[in-house]
Amino acid sequence: MFGQMDLVLIGGVALLLFGPKKIPDLMKGLGKGLSEFKKAQNEFENEIKNVVDAPEVKSTKKE
Repeated sequence: MFGQMDLVLIGGVALLLFGPKKIPDLMKGLGKGLSEFKKAQNEFENEIKNVVDAPEVKSTKKE
């Protein structure tokens, strides 16, 4: 996806744009956002599995 040099360049640009004091807050927000995204993704996958495993769906699969 991204190479090592790309990540260094992105980090350097972020450092120039936001300054060293705001970088930890930005990373914390990014981490929370990714965590919420993964949680929602897992909930969605579980809901799909529940629908597929429902008795109504299983009976139509057998027919």
